[in-house]
Amino acid sequence: MKRGVLILIALMILSVSFVSAQNPNRERLNSYRIAFFTQKLDLSPREAEKFWPAYNEYQEKKNSIQMERMQINRSVNQESASMSDKEMLDLGDKYIGLEIREAALSQEFYNNMKGILPPVKILRYFQAENQYKLVLLNQLQDKRQGKPNPVQR
Repeated sequence: MKRGVLILIALMILSVSFVSAQNPNRERLNSYRIAFFTQKLDLSPREAEKFWPAYNEYQEKKNSIQMERMQINRSVNQESASMSDKEMLDLGDKYIGLEIREAALSQEFYNNMKGILPPVKILRYFQAENQYKLVLLNQLQDKRQGKPNPVQR
């Protein structure tokens, strides 16, 4: 259970750090992401033309929600000792609201994909998304251990 929580936190940090404009490897990572999903989903040029704008918009909105959630976590970590019960409940309500917004966003993206990709590729997308996160997490762990990162080559 602890490992799962640590992985989730690492993934959130990864998504935020990779989206950040200060990341010098952002273009390289973006190229890697495009190649990874295009290969895993076997996207035709026509599918890719419709998939990428929808995916990018989805990721932008999702990252925004994750940033808000991280701000709540930061507030709780830094200020919980001085917060009233009402303030804590308000933050809890906001946190759950963000979870609901993210779930609705995922459903909207899924419904949008139904008009862009065939069903088998939609399911492959979900698998590829998980694989992509694992690849990035493994690369982060390798980097911490001093191993070379294939994305940075």
